[in-house]
Amino acid sequence: MPDPAQRIADSTSRRAALTLGLCLPSDVLLYLLLPMESQAFGITLAQAGVLLAANRLVRIFGYRHVLNFYARRGDRLTCMLAAGAAAVCALGNSFFSGFAALLVLRLIWGLCFAALNLSTQVLATSEPVGAARRAGRSRALIALGPMLALPLGGLLTLWAGPRPIFLILAGCCLAGLWVARGLPTGGHDLHGTPGRRFRLPDSVAVWSFIEGVALDGLFIFGLSIQAQKILGGDAVLIAGGLMALRYVSELLLSPLGGRMSQRFGATSMLLLFSFLSALALTAFGSDWVIIGAAAVLILRALQLPLVTTLVAERNPGSMRVSALASNAVWRDIGAGLGPLLAGLLLPVASAPWVFGVSGAAIVVSAVFCWRTKIST
Repeated sequence: MPDPAQRIADSTSRRAALTLGLCLPSDVLLYLLLPMESQAFGITLAQAGVLLAANRLVRIFGYRHVLNFYARRGDRLTCMLAAGAAAVCALGNSFFSGFAALLVLRLIWGLCFAALNLSTQVLATSEPVGAARRAGRSRALIALGPMLALPLGGLLTLWAGPRPIFLILAGCCLAGLWVARGLPTGGHDLHGTPGRRFRLPDSVAVWSFIEGVALDGLFIFGLSIQAQKILGGDAVLIAGGLMALRYVSELLLSPLGGRMSQRFGATSMLLLFSFLSALALTAFGSDWVIIGAAAVLILRALQLPLVTTLVAERNPGSMRVSALASNAVWRDIGAGLGPLLAGLLLPVASAPWVFGVSGAAIVVSAVFCWRTKIST
């Protein structure tokens, strides 16, 4: 039976995850619609790529400001402001056209996500006991919104075009604002945090960076290419279903990953899943495309709670909040670099070589992370 502190941590972690889960579909649908319906938004395909990368770039340089505001003002005000701004962005996506206007909205959303994502990680690890379990459940709740929005958004786009769906998603963001009203009001202590603007990556951040390059960048880019080659039917529905499958796996499997981490240790599970991910990526780059892709999605979902738990374990006390923010920055850098590498490498290099090397890099970084744990 959880003690009162654990019950409070469970409740606040759920609220933060629901807030992000209600706001996130307004971003995820753009990854589906901007490349396919770029003319409807008044942009070119190349501009669509820049817009989809802009929210990550602003997080890389803006996380420090978000962290400082969050530490001073606490979860409730930070998340309510972020959810309200996300609603404005969703409305803008419905009515505004042109690269400049949409770029402003993407930059605002990038900071909103930084705040909401930071709150979910901090509250999930606020109590050391049960942190892995809460991290897994948090990822599942966050995935619920995109999982439902992607196929429904694809269907609505076929019926009414790509813009009306964002009116509905603005309402979802406002629902997230209402949920955020129940979050804690207190700030967070950053005493003892290094004063430099950018943290050098530790072994967990290095793993997160490489994971971002390989799974959030190379794999997602390669998945869309492979889907176009081997699947028929309507492109919007197929792409929406594939993207939704990613969130289905998070919904179903991230809690399991959290429980396995709690029972067997986050570092051991990270090492195991990294080896399996390397095998899955190798299969995906060969003739076993469908099996490899399914295995990557499953393993990615199982790994998500591990990183939050590891960062919290290795950075106790007041160091935890800034360490979680720093780790998220390195993940964003990797996820932003991955599509650029994919665009350069996949047209000129063989897929087995590209995905095999990326899988090997994940394994090397996981071994480094494991050895660092042993030495400490």
